[in-house]
Amino acid sequence: MDIKEFTVDQKLRLDKLVAVTEPEISRSQAKAAIEAGQITVDGQTVRPKDVAPVGAVVHIALPDPQPIDLTPENIPLDIVYEDDDVIVVNKPQGMVVHPAPGHPNHTLVNALLYHSPLSQINGELRPGIVHRIDKDTSGLLMVAKNDHAHHSLSEQLHAKTNLREYLAIVHGNFKEDEGVIRAPLGRSPKDRKKQAVVADGRPAVTHFRVLERYGEFTLIACRLETGRTHQIRVHLAYIGHPVAGDPLYGPKKTLKGNGQFLHARELGFKQPTTGEQLDFTCPVPPIFHDTVQRLRRQAGLPVDKAI
Repeated sequence: MDIKEFTVDQKLRLDKLVAVTEPEISRSQAKAAIEAGQITVDGQTVRPKDVAPVGAVVHIALPDPQPIDLTPENIPLDIVYEDDDVIVVNKPQGMVVHPAPGHPNHTLVNALLYHSPLSQINGELRPGIVHRIDKDTSGLLMVAKNDHAHHSLSEQLHAKTNLREYLAIVHGNFKEDEGVIRAPLGRSPKDRKKQAVVADGRPAVTHFRVLERYGEFTLIACRLETGRTHQIRVHLAYIGHPVAGDPLYGPKKTLKGNGQFLHARELGFKQPTTGEQLDFTCPVPPIFHDTVQRLRRQAGLPVDKAI
């Protein structure tokens, strides 16, 4: 554990103050450490934007860095599409996207590095990764093989011109057939492991439409306008319809599965070099399919149509 302390001698927001006072800690690292509760002021947890009073004591307790293995690994990949610029992969439920403390290897990035060179814009730990989906969310992910492609795909995400649509089984019966959730998201003030709807959070927009109703559960499609951490899971829990099986934002009594019933079914973007529109879909994993069929039978709905 790396422990430091200093006394506040100027009025700056805390993440900037830490970066100025401790040059080896970047502002982004300071922000992450504050949000993780590793930096406190006079023994109290704070927010990155807070301004500590002059004379207060800032305590920094950073864990020792864990070794991260970026060794290419021969792990099977379900590649939906590939060209010289991009790879579209169907990520299985249970696979972590990139190495991080607690998940140093056996990730999607380790598998991709064995298969192909990747862009280096996101640094050594997240090569090629333009956007992420959670460990227990399955489905389509676009990966950049070079920096040119990475810039293009990132710009499309920022401009909201790409398509990202998810299927979710959620608790409860929607009154509406469709709607839009506009609620800013940020770190939960009550639980640092969670995201939450907070007044000073980053703008987040999720569009949803009902596909099938089963009484206690509903099958919906969600289209992302923004891509915040855990966005769909938090937004749906916020309106009273948490994703079934969600261990973090859902109820304990839920559908049995391998985590949340959330699947990235559709992905669309322009090919970085040619500008051609590329659109992809992938089927839900077996446990998702079987659960929908069971819910259909219980609700007296046809089971022979596609999900």
